[in-house]
Order: sequence, then C-alpha cells, then structure tokens
Amino acid sequence: MARWRDRLRLRLSGLGMVLLCAFSLPVHAIVIRTAAQEGTEPKFIAAGGERIVGMCVDIYRAIEQIDPELQIVGDQNWKPLVRAYSEIEHGQLDIGCAVQRIGQRERRFDFIGPPLYNNEYHFLARINDPVKITSWEDLRQLAPDNTVLINRGFAAGDIIRAQGGIPIDESATNQVLNLQKLVAGRGRLFFHRGRDLRKLLERTGNSGKVRILPQVMLSSPVYFATSKLLAPQTRDRLERALFQLEKSGELDRLIRKWD
Repeated sequence: MARWRDRLRLRLSGLGMVLLCAFSLPVHAIVIRTAAQEGTEPKFIAAGGERIVGMCVDIYRAIEQIDPELQIVGDQNWKPLVRAYSEIEHGQLDIGCAVQRIGQRERRFDFIGPPLYNNEYHFLARINDPVKITSWEDLRQLAPDNTVLINRGFAAGDIIRAQGGIPIDESATNQVLNLQKLVAGRGRLFFHRGRDLRKLLERTGNSGKVRILPQVMLSSPVYFATSKLLAPQTRDRLERALFQLEKSGELDRLIRKWD
C-alpha cells in the first residue's frame, strides 16, 4: 500500500510539473523542439548539475526575446549528434543550431537565415609527432600511417571522404574520446573544427599532449537547420528573428561571447 501511495505521489508530482510548464507559456505559444547535441562545444556546454549553456542556448533565448510566442524547448536535454539529426529529419525534433550544409544534410534538412559563422577545420597531432600537413596530398603521402580520427556523424567525416583514399576511424562519438585515442596512438591525426580547439585541449588536460596543426584545411559556414516537416509559418518566423538578430549585431555578439 505504501509503495502504491509513493507511485501515486510521483505521478501527481510529474503532472504538476507539466501543468506548471504549460501555464508558464504564452497563451498562443508555438513550441519548437530541439536538443543539446553532445560533443559540440561551444554550441552546448555542460555547466554543472543538469544545466547546459553555450552559444546555441543563447541564440535560442534571443529568438524568444524577439518573438515571445516562439518557445524553444529541449536545449537542456543532451542527445548524441547522430540521434538529434535523425529526429530532426523525421520530425521528432524541429530545429538544430549551427549545422553545416554538406553531404546528405541538404536533402535531410531545410536551412534558414543568415550564416551564423564559419567552421575552420584543422588536424590535431600528438605533441611529439613532427608531421606537417599543408594539403590533402601531404596526408596521402603518410600512408599507411595516415588514419584520421573523426567524431561519428559530424561533417568532418564527409569532408575527409570527399578527398578519397584517406582511411578514417569514426567509431568515437565525441572529441574527448578521440583525443584519448590520438594520445594512445590509435590514429595518426584527429580532424575537427577549429572553433574552441585550444579551450578543448585545456579543458581535457591535453594541452601538453596534443598540438593543433596551423593549416586551415577547410572553412565552411554553418546555419540554422529545420525539419522539413516544420510548419512553414513557424519556419518563416524563426528566419525573421534570425535576420533581425543579424541586423542588430546581437547575433555576432552572442557568437563572439564564446570565442
């Protein structure tokens, strides 16, 4: 009997939270679903406890300030990047922030608004590895010791595959695991976008173990992505808010905050 009462209390407590959230939304709120993507700092950063901060969280809140009827939910819930993108494609989520337009993504998503910023891609190597890379041919010349580590589901994989003839390992889902593999010699190089790389090495204790090669191998803009199943009116309102943020300079300020 006591267990039954405990379960009942938990259910009522959960119902109360749902009702509280419902009453806190504007009367005509348009709920837009998203998720915090794992391993995508500085877009989403764990801030202790269950709190998530980051560039994209700031942009979401700025959109809500411009158009209060747009309520973006889910940015405090982590999901692997591959799963988040799959759910956007199938309409289980509505938006993704700072997504690169590359490969199959053009077919899977709609892209809206201005470019948010450019992703610059670098190779990372072990600190004692004298390797120099200034072109894709340099990388091919390292064969057979030229396996490149990639985060699974990230655009970096499509970039490397497009070059042809370069072995990749994309079994790891995030940069922390790939840095561990790189240090352990389970790959010659790690290919990743350059934003926040130095902070990443500091945060993971790898500043004295890994170096960032200076050559920018590719620079590519990122955008807001939406599900193709999102209502056109909602997509248009999101896009208007993004262009307004760009015009006011607020978008650039929010992005530079996390440099």
